[in-house]
Amino acid sequence: MELFILILMILLALLVLIQLGLALRGSAQQDTRLEMLTRGLHTLTEQIDSRTRKSEEAVQTQIEKLILSNNQRLDQIGEKVEQRLEKGFKETTTVFGDVLKRLALIDKAQEKIDKLTGNVVSLQEVLADKRSRGAFGEVQLGALISNMMPDNSYSLQHTFPNGVRADCVLVLPEPTGTLCIDSKFPLEGYQRMTDLSLGDADRAAAERQFRQDIKKHIKDIAAKYIIPGETSDGAMMFIPAEAVFAEIHGHYPDLVEEAQRARVWMVSPTTMMAVLTTALAVLKDSATRKQIHIIQEHLMALSQDFGRFQDRMDKLAAHIGQAHKDVDDVQTSARKITSRFGKIEKVELSGEAPALLDEAADN
Repeated sequence: MELFILILMILLALLVLIQLGLALRGSAQQDTRLEMLTRGLHTLTEQIDSRTRKSEEAVQTQIEKLILSNNQRLDQIGEKVEQRLEKGFKETTTVFGDVLKRLALIDKAQEKIDKLTGNVVSLQEVLADKRSRGAFGEVQLGALISNMMPDNSYSLQHTFPNGVRADCVLVLPEPTGTLCIDSKFPLEGYQRMTDLSLGDADRAAAERQFRQDIKKHIKDIAAKYIIPGETSDGAMMFIPAEAVFAEIHGHYPDLVEEAQRARVWMVSPTTMMAVLTTALAVLKDSATRKQIHIIQEHLMALSQDFGRFQDRMDKLAAHIGQAHKDVDDVQTSARKITSRFGKIEKVELSGEAPALLDEAADN
């Protein structure tokens, strides 16, 4: 602002000088005045230059201060940005490390899933074949029975005299006797009738086939594994899949009734465990009943031993009572002897005859 004022004053001075020069032209006096004005103008110009330099110096100083202040602020901002970047880098590194760990876990899980998928595919391939399904059911049945029952209470792949071979028989006490178990796995019809991708007609046909398969299994088991004089009057049909078992009991009560009339009991792995638990309890009860006469003989012998013990205890009590009486008599004699010695010491004896110890004991 000051610089603007100085420049304005110079312009005004120039205008005045020009006017004076025009008015004083052609005269010596005018030359003298013009020279004075010129000197004044130089003096004013020097003052203006001096003030301009001072203003420039002040401006330069302020600019330097402003630059220094900006540099300091920039340094502070740089430090904060660097700190935040370093913190962010550490956090990013930590997160990245966690991500890598999780990715490693995911890779391991994926490997397990791949293995499990392969196992499921293999199981599906096994179950796709009718003969393989039968073997799968027999293996599952054998594992259940061998894990719960004693070795002498069952027989796997048992063959009867008539040539009929059962997947398993339970050897139970009478009146149950030998109970046959046959494994059946009607999976193909069940899968087709529950496949929503098939049409209604195909699913209805699969349902009819499923019903026919169950009926055939019931008839075959009743005909082959209920042998008069050889087996129990009933048999069991083991269904390895809980879903198939639930489907039959939940939607085909007529098949359940037909199986009961034929004395064929359908069981799943879960209900089979309950049946085996009951059979195990029956075996234990039978073993206890077979050993009851031995227990009675031991109880009778124990009763005789206790009687002899009672007699001997009575005799010992009598001896102890007699010994107690003898101890009392000895104590009484000792007191009399002690009393007599006391009288002797005190010279208190009279002319009376001394009494015997046994007589003193009676007193």
